Amino acid sequence: MSTTAQPVPNLPVTFRPTRTRIVLLTVGAAMFTVVTAISLLLDRLSPPERISFVFTALLFFGVLVLLSRPKVVADDDGVTVVNLTRTRRLAWAEILRVNLRSGDPWVFLDLSDGTSLPVLGIQPGIARARAIDDARSLRTLVETRGTRPDAP
Repeated sequence: MSTTAQPVPNLPVTFRPTRTRIVLLTVGAAMFTVVTAISLLLDRLSPPERISFVFTALLFFGVLVLLSRPKVVADDDGVTVVNLTRTRRLAWAEILRVNLRSGDPWVFLDLSDGTSLPVLGIQPGIARARAIDDARSLRTLVETRGTRPDAP
């Protein structure tokens, strides 16, 4: 990811893979509807079997909702990273660098404690150009609001 001059976004700002989210939720709703309709239309199924069909469809829909959850919210105090099952709040000073290298499935944050945090809320899967713009915007915010080591 090149470091071109990027305007600093107004805060608060939320980054999320919108197209991926739309696809996941649409497929989940359609799948739930179809499986439920089939379970109701099949005369041979007993009521418990129908319930198990609907429950299974609901379970799959729940998994797709969970997969659509990731986002990144940046505000004056720092960044909240919402991944699949965990949410982590970071102060600006904790983030040293924002990385989105070619082939990466999502952004990674290099943190001041020496670890790296995956940020599933910015992923180039379906909307690569949008993900690159979002990563650049987050990088600009980190560079203007956080502390980072001096560049060589």
